[in-house]
Order: sequence, then C-alpha cells, then structure tokens
Amino acid sequence: MAPTTSFSDPSDVSDFVINKGHGVKGLSEMGLKILPEQYVQSSEETIDDSKILAYESIPIIDMSKWDETKIAKSICDAAEKWGFFQVVNHCVPVEVLDGVKEATHRFFGLPAEEKKKYSKELSPSNSVRFGTSFGPQAEKALEWKDYLSLFYVSEEEASALWPPACKDEVLEYMKKSDILIERLLKVLIKELKVSNIDEVKRYLLRGSIRTNLNYYPICPNPELTIGVGRHSDVSTLTILLQDHIGGLYVRAADGENWIHVPPIEGSLVINVGDALQILSNGRYRSVEHCVVANKSSNRISVPIFVNPRPTDIICPLPEVLANGEKAIYKQVLYSDYVKHFFRKAHDGKKTVDFATLSN
Repeated sequence: MAPTTSFSDPSDVSDFVINKGHGVKGLSEMGLKILPEQYVQSSEETIDDSKILAYESIPIIDMSKWDETKIAKSICDAAEKWGFFQVVNHCVPVEVLDGVKEATHRFFGLPAEEKKKYSKELSPSNSVRFGTSFGPQAEKALEWKDYLSLFYVSEEEASALWPPACKDEVLEYMKKSDILIERLLKVLIKELKVSNIDEVKRYLLRGSIRTNLNYYPICPNPELTIGVGRHSDVSTLTILLQDHIGGLYVRAADGENWIHVPPIEGSLVINVGDALQILSNGRYRSVEHCVVANKSSNRISVPIFVNPRPTDIICPLPEVLANGEKAIYKQVLYSDYVKHFFRKAHDGKKTVDFATLSN
C-alpha cells in the first residue's frame, strides 16, 4: 500500500525516507508532483542532453569463443580504451538473470518495516545493508535510489542472514557468474604479462565479492536529480545486470560528454574498477559513470562487485613494472581505499587520487 504521509517540514522527508525505512520508493508511491528539495542536485551533477553523444556506444563482445586471440584482444582493448563493455553469450543462463531481477522487485516490494530490519541500525550482520542514496550524512543533495548491499562471507551466513525474499536468486546469480569472472580476469591479466594467477594473485583480484540490488523508482522531476552520482567503482571488475529501462551513462574519452549504455536483452555490462586500474598501473581504465532518474518507469540493476580482500595491499603488479615502467600508484591497504570512497559523496574520479603518487 502506498504511504499517505504529507510533509510540513523538510526534515520530515529525511525521517520518512531514511529513519523510517520507506526509501525513495516510499516517496515515489506518494505520487509527489514536485521533487523534495533534499534531492535537487546542482547542474554540474545532472546530465545535460547536449552532453550526450547519441552516436557513440561502448563495445559489445560475444563471449562464446572467449579464448580466441581476436576475442581476447577485443576484451583488453575495451578495458584500455573504454573501461566499459557489454558481453553476450556469456554462459550465465537467462533464467538466472530473470530470477534475480524478479527477486529484486520482490525485496523492494516488501513493507518498509520488513526492509528496515536490514538497515544499518537493525541488520543482523554488517554484511547485509538496506539503505538509500549513497552516503546521506556526507551528501549535499540525496540520490534517487534505494539499495540492498550483500557482502558474501559464506554460503552458511548468506542462507541464514540474507533476506529470504532474494537470497537464493542472488546466490545463484553469483555462482553462475563465476565462470565469466574467471574468464575475463584470465584474459585481462595475461595481457599484463602475468602468466599464471596463483593463490596470492587470485585473492588480490577477486578475494571478496559484494552484490547490490538497486531500485530507482519513478521520479517527478528527473531532470533535477540523479539516480547515482558521478563515480568510478572501487572494484577490480563490476558485472552489471540492468533491466530494459536504461539510464546508465559512461563518461566519454573527452572527459566532458556522456555515452548511454542501452539495455540489451540477456547481456551483462562489464566495467573496470579502480583496483584493476591501480594493479595495471593505469593501462586499464576505471571510468566515471552515473545513472539518471526517470519519470515513467521503476528501474532496477544488480551489480556484482569483484574486489580484493580488505586486508590486501593494492599497487601496480610487479610484472607490469618489470620493463622499467614507472609506478603511478603507491601501495594502499584496500580497506583504507574503500573507507575513503564511502566517507564522502560521489565525486567523479577523485577517489583514485588517494593512491596516486605525487610527482
């Protein structure tokens, strides 16, 4: 049932959305005609239509023959030039993708009091977190998104503590994506002159994994706000499932314009994260991206973030520097890097400065 609350004071909006657990979904279901002021972004944080390159697109790669030299080269080229690409024929069954999309809608369709059980204050585990926006305490303006974040510790913990509405489908999505993740990393790392992914490098590349369920409800004034602000991911790789609505934009190579990533039925969007940019000494690009709000449809997406372990030190791989190439990045504890990312509002590519060596 849609909430019937009205707001006489701006602080009531934050209380309703954040403290009472209704999220922006609750706001949207009230049928608001005007965007609450807390969500109005500055013009530099929204996308101007004149900055969208309508005829540009990120590469689409057929993974059915992933180990062929031509396909491997196209993967590495896309990671270097674009930082983003879409994959088809990737071996993750379409019924698994459909299942996790349905589970996402099912979770966000729960009553606010049920979802709030997984809020920061009430969640049974730090690995399970229901929230809204990105970092409400640090943001000048809130983002038009609710999310459920699931950090994978073990099958046992997931079965016991993840929400019953979605846990089985998320676990299956993660399991079935594992082969794709392994293949992509094998190709990308081989190009960096790493002949073998031993146990140490495996942990460094994919020692931890987190899956988010994202919900972007209908917005009364989408041109005034943003679903997710400008940022790059802190992951090694991100595997993104998006629905048919669209709204993901990637920064063009010129650093000024934007490229839409159109939904393709059955595809997955792959992007390089900051960790891989650092490990490759900048050869692979972690690119700024954002998600716009929209007025006509509720949108969902389900990213899998493939990360180093929190205890890992990230820096350029020795194989990358073996030919005398100068390191661009210093050694950084990955948990420190992630904390730096989450303690501030989204701010484009500035997070990577935390690991950049000064000249």
